Amino acid sequence: QVQLVESGGGLVQAGESLRLSCAASGLTLRAYHMGWFRQAPGQEREFVAAISWNAGSTQYADSVKGRFTISRDNAKNTLYLQMNSLKAEDTAVYSCAAQTYGTTFGAVAAEASHYNYWGQGTQVTVSS
Repeated sequence: QVQLVESGGGLVQAGESLRLSCAASGLTLRAYHMGWFRQAPGQEREFVAAISWNAGSTQYADSVKGRFTISRDNAKNTLYLQMNSLKAEDTAVYSCAAQTYGTTFGAVAAEASHYNYWGQGTQVTVSS
């Protein structure tokens, strides 16, 4: 059974940092391109960042570019999201996801429909 379990969320003040982790089990992480998405109350889920299977390529939403860094440790079967200079508008539930096996990284990395394994999410709250 595939499981993606996020951790590292919490309540921080604007300008502070958090590091999210996503531990995978039941799948070999290095076989999948991975992504982070977020959803704020009353809003649609939005793409945050994605990383290719070997970390050779990354993509970011414009809203987080320069502040967030996605990375992975395939040996530990774990995905990360380092979030710096957090803003109140970053408040959301953050979820990690694995792209459909065999998907070519690139044009579809930001499209949730191309991910077929999802974690439950971890809450990030940024107070201003």
